[in-house]
Amino acid sequence: MIRIVLVDDHDLVREGIRAILEKDPGLEVVGETGDGQEAIRLAGQLSPDVMLMDVNLPGLGGLEATEAIVSDFPEVKVLVLTQFENREYIKRAIRVGAHGYLLKSSLSSQLKEAIHCVHRGERYLHPVAAAELVDLVATGKSLEEDDYDRLTRREKQVFKLLAEGKTSREIAKYLSISLKTAMTHRTHLMAKLELHSRAELIRYAIRKSIISVDQT
Repeated sequence: MIRIVLVDDHDLVREGIRAILEKDPGLEVVGETGDGQEAIRLAGQLSPDVMLMDVNLPGLGGLEATEAIVSDFPEVKVLVLTQFENREYIKRAIRVGAHGYLLKSSLSSQLKEAIHCVHRGERYLHPVAAAELVDLVATGKSLEEDDYDRLTRREKQVFKLLAEGKTSREIAKYLSISLKTAMTHRTHLMAKLELHSRAELIRYAIRKSIISVDQT
């Protein structure tokens, strides 16, 4: 039995995925959430085999949550399940350690295949994601780190929340850290990225696909 946690901020989407998976006697949905921070907690509490992770979550994003889960709970396999074919998302998902990347437009049979694949410890890439990576190689580009990827895990989390308009006090409460710590992370990440205002930070976040335009 493969134990699965669903992470998507749309209740209807989670309900539909659950309905598909529960038709398979070898798959069991043991938890679900629409919040990235809660996803990290569930990874530790439930120890699922596979987590289906959306990218665009309010608060802590799916890729930020994935990085934390892969680091803290390496036995948990994370399969990104998203509507986005964005190359930046695909690159970042691979960098942070996601075990697979699947589009929501996929067939239910592809979803089940991807779950079984990552559960076996293999990688699974939707054909669109695979094509994007092939194109990167063919054009001489790479998956090397850039300035954003050199931020610490916590700094990335704070960055995402700042880009969404959260104050340092709100960030401290959400991440269960002190206000001083939240402000220190903010100072460090702004310096590392050479950003001087929230407006610059938001523009950078949109360019890097950390948030979408409709989140601003």
